Amino acid sequence: MVGIEITVSRHKCIASKACMNRAPGVFELDATRISSVKDPAGEDVETVISAADACPTGAITVYRDGEKLA
Repeated sequence: MVGIEITVSRHKCIASKACMNRAPGVFELDATRISSVKDPAGEDVETVISAADACPTGAITVYRDGEKLA
């Protein structure tokens, strides 16, 4: 997915795994049990946006070509 940037706020993440449930190809929990991006191209854009929207703390942001999508 060229032009897609996904960020996870380490301070906001509560490890609910909502993102992993929606987009398992993109997100995983790291060694400190914080969500991280394992493969930004692991799912289609709509799935990544759905995963970001499912985050209960709003820790995930998705940008495409500088435009915030979620």
